[in-house]
Amino acid sequence: MEIKKAIITAAGKSQRTLPLQTLVDRDGTSKAALRIIIEEVAAAGIEEICVVVCPGDQESYRAAAGPHGSRLRFVEQARPRGYGDAVLSARPFTGVDPFLLLVGDHLCVSSSERRCAAQLVAAAAQENCAVSGVQATHESKLPYYGAVGGRLSAGRKSLYEISDVLEKPTPTEAEQRLLVPGLRAGHYLCFFGMHVLTPTVMELLATAAGTAGDRPVQLTPALTTLARRERYLALELEGRRYDIGVKYGLLTAQLALALSGSDRDEVLTTMIDLLARREQK
Repeated sequence: MEIKKAIITAAGKSQRTLPLQTLVDRDGTSKAALRIIIEEVAAAGIEEICVVVCPGDQESYRAAAGPHGSRLRFVEQARPRGYGDAVLSARPFTGVDPFLLLVGDHLCVSSSERRCAAQLVAAAAQENCAVSGVQATHESKLPYYGAVGGRLSAGRKSLYEISDVLEKPTPTEAEQRLLVPGLRAGHYLCFFGMHVLTPTVMELLATAAGTAGDRPVQLTPALTTLARRERYLALELEGRRYDIGVKYGLLTAQLALALSGSDRDEVLTTMIDLLARREQK
């Protein structure tokens, strides 16, 4: 399948200002986190981008996108009804097409020549099905992420057939339902904050929204049902995700960008100097 559309969600109350934060990208240029995400998406061959925002946030997001602002489409999530509802609000944009989905408060840094979004889009196109990016994560981090269970796809490296999906499972739940043969003990495949999804997901979210009443509509139950209805894979991406909304998250993301960019030697020298000065005290 051909993936040419992307959704970036940024309407959460605690999330809405995070994509506007400024970092120094790998090329040494200061950019808003949103612009870094957009450039990640564009490098994967995506042509159309929709950003889901809170009412009234369009212009600040357009400005944060820099030279990419004119290519963005915006959808407002009128009221906070959950992550699944935010995704569903972009259904008129995606139509019957598959789409790349990202969250606005995560940055990713690839450890290979191909960027993380490009890795994911290429896998989905080759396998002709939905694929979620995952990262082997210690069980202590399970309260922060959705996680999947499954098995390694026959003859494939880092590609898994998904059998189950849980949102922020407890270690006991993960041990019972999400063990993946081959992973280190105490580690599970947690979401990367990046998915390529089929139109089936929008259908499942619409059904959930129709019966939810005032309850939030979440994405994870739709992904659980998706795994039962059609082929759904997880790809362990060559890279790391950084949640800029957690304590020291923005700092950690900045260090990761700096250490993989053009100013790496300068940053390393500065860090060594700081550590040496601290030891002298």
